[in-house]
Amino acid sequence: MAEHKRENKTSSIITGTTSQQIMTTAEDGNSGIRTVETLLRLLPVGLCVAALVVMLKDSQTNEYGSLSYSNITAFRFLVHANGICAGYSLLSAAFTAIPRPITMPRAWTFFLLDQVLTYLILAAGAVATEVAFLTYKGDVAVTWSEVCGTYGEFCRKATASIIITFMVVICYVLLSLISSYRLFSKYDPPLGYKSNKGIEIVDFGN
Repeated sequence: MAEHKRENKTSSIITGTTSQQIMTTAEDGNSGIRTVETLLRLLPVGLCVAALVVMLKDSQTNEYGSLSYSNITAFRFLVHANGICAGYSLLSAAFTAIPRPITMPRAWTFFLLDQVLTYLILAAGAVATEVAFLTYKGDVAVTWSEVCGTYGEFCRKATASIIITFMVVICYVLLSLISSYRLFSKYDPPLGYKSNKGIEIVDFGN
């Protein structure tokens, strides 16, 4: 009887040690993900500000007249999108850097906001790219003449701002993957069972 109790006690100690090791490993993994996520949220701050400043200073005057980013709606949209993205990136990085439990509401909030920001900055970059292409090539069908031959510096700055914006898009695609993982890893996988014919069927709880 005493030997049986000693075995149970030893088993309990081993189980407790194993559980503690698993929890420590999970915490280390979460800490590593949090560090990467924080850096990925900080990086777009500098990139967005750089793209915004380059575009804000994008204007050129010559004998043909003046041309500024403010004359083109797509470029104004790019400026506003980068400003919003920079503000959100800074706030979310500060929030992520503080260790705290990842609750379901928090996971859903980051997931939805990251998705919205990703599509916003992607849309701004795509629209600006199309307009930049027209400034280089022109389009007779819509009576849009090529202007980069006359306003070369203006086009170069616009192109630089757009390239930086797409670097932000890459960061936000990665952030969207991380926030998606954090959210959906909280849900249990669907249960599977085998039918009479030996086929595994997934039960989604319906």
